[in-house]
Amino acid sequence: MHRVAAAALVRDGAILLGHRHPGRRYYPDCWDLVGGHVEPGETPQDAVRRECLEEIRVLVEDPRPVRLTLADPAVEMHAFVVTTWSGEPVNAAPDEHDEIRWFGVEELGGLVLPDPAALPDLVAILRSASGRSAAGAG
Repeated sequence: MHRVAAAALVRDGAILLGHRHPGRRYYPDCWDLVGGHVEPGETPQDAVRRECLEEIRVLVEDPRPVRLTLADPAVEMHAFVVTTWSGEPVNAAPDEHDEIRWFGVEELGGLVLPDPAALPDLVAILRSASGRSAAGAG
């Protein structure tokens, strides 16, 4: 079982995703939330804070747990929505992600994700965190 913590950073109606480097062993060449493995003795909240600092150089404040469906039974996913942080996200781990980018809800359906089962949850996270209604989006 792989314990993973991931952050859905949301601002101005967009969610930050990283494009996993094509050379990655697991889930290469797809768009994913920033995050990684929960280390022994670490809480998922601490892991998501550490991963965001390592990968995008931001200090996460108040990560709130959210649902993120995955079909892989070997992954125990701990996802968090983050709307407050210090610093401007930059790609500080180019071996992990070859690009980071903000996406609006209308763009999510066209992306290759690690697990397509997560798409409805990503849309719900973005809509809820940005306070936008579902009307006209899709």
